[in-house]
Amino acid sequence: MIILLVLGIFLITFLLRSSFILFLHQGEFPPAVRLTLGLVPAAVLSALVWPDVFSKSGIFSLEWEKVLAAVVGVVIAWRTRNVLYTVFFGMLTLWCLRVVGL
Repeated sequence: MIILLVLGIFLITFLLRSSFILFLHQGEFPPAVRLTLGLVPAAVLSALVWPDVFSKSGIFSLEWEKVLAAVVGVVIAWRTRNVLYTVFFGMLTLWCLRVVGL
């Protein structure tokens, strides 16, 4: 019984997540969907990073090494438009600043 339940949940989840791909008529995304999907990585990354940069345990605080690393990340993202480079160089900056002691 549990196996049927798991398989049913899998099927429903799969159909919901893949419905926009499975049911495309022309096989190509409309321009608005392509634009929106292109903005998803930046939105997710900023939603994950900014609360950690500007708060500590839910209270507003500024730790300058985090702010400087975020600025480096923003510049790298703006210049390369590559999420992997953004995360890598932002974290490298943060680690270097912590080692130096700033």
